[in-house]
Amino acid sequence: MKSNPIGIFDSGIGGLTIAHNIKKRLPYEKIIYFGDTKHLPYGEKSNEAIKQFSEKIIAFLKTKKCKAIIIACNSASSVAFNELEKKNKKVMIFNVVDPIINYIKNNIKNCKIGVIGTKATVRSKIYKKKITRISNNNVSSLATPLLAPMIEEGYFNEAISNTVINNYLSNAKLKNITHLILACTHYPLIQQEINNYYNGCVSVFESSKIITDYITNKLKENDLLNNNKRTIKDSFYVSNFTKSFEKSAKLFFKEKIQLKEIDLDT
Repeated sequence: MKSNPIGIFDSGIGGLTIAHNIKKRLPYEKIIYFGDTKHLPYGEKSNEAIKQFSEKIIAFLKTKKCKAIIIACNSASSVAFNELEKKNKKVMIFNVVDPIINYIKNNIKNCKIGVIGTKATVRSKIYKKKITRISNNNVSSLATPLLAPMIEEGYFNEAISNTVINNYLSNAKLKNITHLILACTHYPLIQQEINNYYNGCVSVFESSKIITDYITNKLKENDLLNNNKRTIKDSFYVSNFTKSFEKSAKLFFKEKIQLKEIDLDT
């Protein structure tokens, strides 16, 4: 069981930020990544559709004998996690919301926290509900639907992306925040631009690191870390092959990556 792979999925390249950090922290674990490029972005889909997509992907990852599965998508984590966890008792399933909530509980008090994410994530109000339940922090959320598609197309660290990012961050809903949660796994790819906008005046959560630390500790607690000190080749699957995904995957993992296309709808 310890040598079994860790499954990670997202609608596109965003989850690669989590996969990359997991691989850096746990270099001897095999990663099986699934990017549901056929249905991205999840944030624009209905809750029911997101649940259906996620169920099919988890079923696929279970056929690969994954010992743990990470829902590396805030939209799916927000609307589908509870149901997916109940239906899949024999495999550890992680979402990307609870690690952030746990971090806030232990480290952040009496602050105004901003949340930016997809329409589905913001619509669920999951961050506001969970944060106010465990702390006295104030929470304000803003849907930023253009960011994930922009990142998927490779538009970041340039004039176009700066204009879009600055327009969102100047919204009145985010006025006077002290901390900002990037409630989409795509957003760490534009974190430097976000940091530049705030110029040190707002603390932007390092979501990928927080999530990786949390998952690593949980795997360790359950004695699921791989003890074999040998390099293992990771596997990458997509529901629809795109050159942009292949380019991003290679950029993250600094190696030749062979993408396998598999349509779970058939």
